Amino acid sequence: MLSDIEITQQAKMKNIAEIAQEIGISASEIEPYGHYKAKLSDEVMERVKDNPDGKLILVTAVNPTPAGEGKTTVSIGLGQSMAKIGKKAIVALREPSLGPVFGIKGGAAGGGYSQVVPMEDINLHFTGDMHAITSANNLMCAMLDNSIQQGNELNIDPRQVLVKRCLDINDRALRNIVCSLGGKLNGVPREDHFMITVASEVMAILCLASDVFDLKRRLGNILVAYTYDGQPVYCRDIKANGSMTVLLKDAIKPNLVQTLENTPAIMHGGPFANIAHGCNSIRATKTALKLANYVVTEAGFGSDLGAEKFLDIKCRFAGLKPSCIVLVATVRSMKYNGGVPKDELKEENLEALKRGSVNLGKHIENLKKYGVPVLVAINHFYADTEAEISFVEEFCKEKGAEFAVTKCFAQGGAGGIELAEKVVEACDRESNFHCLYDDDMPIYDKVETIAREIYGADGVDYTKEAKAAIDGFIKLGADKMPVCIAKTQYSLSDNPKLLGRPENFRITITSASLSNGAGFVVCIAGNIMTMPGLSKSPSAFRIDIDDEGKTVGLF
Repeated sequence: MLSDIEITQQAKMKNIAEIAQEIGISASEIEPYGHYKAKLSDEVMERVKDNPDGKLILVTAVNPTPAGEGKTTVSIGLGQSMAKIGKKAIVALREPSLGPVFGIKGGAAGGGYSQVVPMEDINLHFTGDMHAITSANNLMCAMLDNSIQQGNELNIDPRQVLVKRCLDINDRALRNIVCSLGGKLNGVPREDHFMITVASEVMAILCLASDVFDLKRRLGNILVAYTYDGQPVYCRDIKANGSMTVLLKDAIKPNLVQTLENTPAIMHGGPFANIAHGCNSIRATKTALKLANYVVTEAGFGSDLGAEKFLDIKCRFAGLKPSCIVLVATVRSMKYNGGVPKDELKEENLEALKRGSVNLGKHIENLKKYGVPVLVAINHFYADTEAEISFVEEFCKEKGAEFAVTKCFAQGGAGGIELAEKVVEACDRESNFHCLYDDDMPIYDKVETIAREIYGADGVDYTKEAKAAIDGFIKLGADKMPVCIAKTQYSLSDNPKLLGRPENFRITITSASLSNGAGFVVCIAGNIMTMPGLSKSPSAFRIDIDDEGKTVGLF
C-alpha cells in the first residue's frame, strides 16, 4: 500500500470554492489560502446562525496503545461514508501541531484513504493559526516582563509570574530556563518556562471564544501573575489583550478543507487532550452544524480525557448536545491491554482479548453515563481474525452498545458504510445528554467525581502546593468553573503502566493552574510535561525534499 503522503499526492482535489458551494457558501464568503484551503468569513457564520442544527456525532476512543487506534482516520472515514450513503455531512477536526509532526506521534490529518487534504499544508503551516497563537502568547509574556522592567507600576512579583512562553515544537531544553541575564538593560532575571503552543491558554481561549469581542474579553481575563502582596494581575492590566486580539483576528476564523473523497472538512484549533481540553473550536463545530445534516467531530486521546472534556467543558460552554458517540477500538489495542507485547499483536489470542476487553468495557460504561447512544467502531487491521471480531461484537452487545467494523483506512468511505448506517440509526434515537457534574458543585467534588466515575479511582490526593493553588483560585471566584484534568493518556489512572481497567488506586493532583480566560481550572495528575521533547529517532530525521521538489517521509 502507498504511504499516506503518496496517497494524498495523487488526490484529485476540488477547488475550495467548489467545496464551499456544495455546503451553501458563496465564493465571496470564503477567504482562500491558495486553491485548496480557505478561511470562513464572519459574514457566512452570521448568515447561517439561525439555520437548524444538524446531528452532532462525537468520535472518541479507548486508551491509546503503541499499536495505534486510528481515531482521526475513522472520523474522516465516517464523514466520507456518510456522504456515500447520501447524507450531507461535514467533518469538524482539530489542526495538527508541529510538535508531534516532527516528533513521534505524527500528524492529525488521518491516514490511508481517509485523510483530509492538502495533507502537507495541513500538517505544516496550514493557514498560520498556530503561528498566530504562538505570537499572541509570547507578546503577552514580553509585555509582562516589560511591565516589570519599566518601573513595575503593577508591583508584580517576578517569582509569581504564571504565564509561560510557548513554541509549537518539541524542545525539552526550553522547559525550565532563566531569562533576562546580562545586566539591567536586559530585564529582571527570573526563572521562566516554555510550553508547547497547543497547551497554552491562548489556544484554549481561541477554541472557546464565540467571536472576536469575546476573544478579547477572555484574553483580558488571563491570570498572568500575582503582586508582592498576593493580588492577582490579569492580562488586561498589562494592556496586552487588545494587541493579542489583532494578532488573532484571522486565526479565529475556521478553516475549510476537504477529504480525499471531497467531503467538506472544517479544521480549527488544536489543544491536546492530555494537557488541555482536546477539542476543535466551538465556532467551527457550531458553523458546521448550521451547514450540514450530520457533523462528525472528534476529541483527543481516549474517552477518559478528550470525550470527558468535550462533554463536560465544550458542550457546557457551547450548549452542544451530541446525538451519538462513536467509540473507536481495535482488536490489537484490546490484546495489548491483555498483556500481549506489541510485536506479537498479529497473532490470534482470544484469552488476551478477553482480558483486555475490560478497558473497552469501562469506556462504554463511562460514555453511557452522559445519556447519549454509544456505538463501538472496530478499526479493522488485516491480521484480525473472524473469531476475534465475533468476540468483540458479543462483548459490545453485552455492554449495551451497538457495534460495527470499519475498514476506512484501506477502503476510504466505502469501508465505513455499515458504521455510517448505524450512526444514522443511533442519531434517530432519543439522546438525553447531560454533563457529569453541575456548575455549582465545589471544585474538589468535581475532581473527585471525574476520578471516581470516569477513571474508576478510589479517591483523590493533593500535594500541598496543588491544594494551596486551588484554594487560591476559589478565593478568586473559580469555584463554579469546570475542571480540566491533565493526566497520562495511556491509562485510566494517572500511572501509564496500569493498563486495562485498573482497580484499587487513587490519583494524585500534583499541581494546578487557573485558565481564567478559558473558564476552567486545570488540575495536573501525576507527571505531565507541557513541553514534550524529541525522541532519539524523531520523524524529523525522515522528512525531506526529494530531487523533484516533493515532500517525502511525512507519514
